[in-house]
Amino acid sequence: MGGGHQLDEHITIDVLAGDRDPEAERQELRRLLSDRPRQIPSHYFYDGTGSSLFDRITRLPEYYLTRTEAAILERNAARIVRRSGAHELVELGSGTSTKTRILLDAMAEAGTLQRYLPFDVSEPVVRDAIAALAARYPELGIHAVVGDFFLHLDQIPDRIQPGNRRLVLLIGSTIGNFEAPEATALIRRIAQTMQTGDSFLLGVDLVKDESVLHAAYNDTEGITARFNLNVLDVLNFRFGGDFSTCLFEHRAFYDRARERIEMRLVALRDQRVRLTGLDLELEIEAGEEILTEISCKYRREVVVDLLSAGGFELTDWLTDDDRLFGLALARRS
Repeated sequence: MGGGHQLDEHITIDVLAGDRDPEAERQELRRLLSDRPRQIPSHYFYDGTGSSLFDRITRLPEYYLTRTEAAILERNAARIVRRSGAHELVELGSGTSTKTRILLDAMAEAGTLQRYLPFDVSEPVVRDAIAALAARYPELGIHAVVGDFFLHLDQIPDRIQPGNRRLVLLIGSTIGNFEAPEATALIRRIAQTMQTGDSFLLGVDLVKDESVLHAAYNDTEGITARFNLNVLDVLNFRFGGDFSTCLFEHRAFYDRARERIEMRLVALRDQRVRLTGLDLELEIEAGEEILTEISCKYRREVVVDLLSAGGFELTDWLTDDDRLFGLALARRS
């Protein structure tokens, strides 16, 4: 386990991200970069720069996801809190925890709020978020975890009281970044961390008009393009690479058959790239694409099946008036 740090009487942070096996990580990346099509796992997006750029993306006019989900939460927070009966809020992929404050406020108003447990891969982002939350909720117990979904879910801290109910969040359409088998495996692993009667809130981006999707991932300011290209700088820093971001361009498109957005980096010319930390040399041809992220779009029936496969029963389905985004509230059965 990584280091556990008591920041004050109310705040603890466990840093587990270092538990990832460095050699296994290198081998996985070597394989994915050598495959066709080449791939870079999306968790490499979120260094300090990438997290900052993503935060800017969430405020873009074209990017409807964050504001729409926040509006659904604003409208339904009291209902979610009442139905869950939760005392502790666990958030997976917590990021800046901005939208989470809507639920924290509702829990505080209901008199049930005892502790918040944010879980995210980026330590700087987690530290900034809990500092802001501590100022807003001075008496709130916060136990943050810096870690990886697929490695550290079993290290979510125990309840402060055995009978406490939990509301576990996976919002922001995070689930959409996984292929179907991975998504199912993640939901099942989340269920294993929960007790019967706990609640799970899953945020999903819904299938919609392609023009809306295209605009959201190809914004006019080019922030999404910078976010996508930044992943090359992350690999350069982490693995001694010599990718040149000016030799690639951002591409995002909607795959109708798979009902998902794919983000790729397209090589603008033939090039040779070395990553000394991976002992890898790549010959990349002009026009060749590197897959960096998928973002699956969902229909209600698919979400119900996904939750059922994890041992959850849907108790509430919440959407905006335009049915752009959905929140599925489910109970561990």
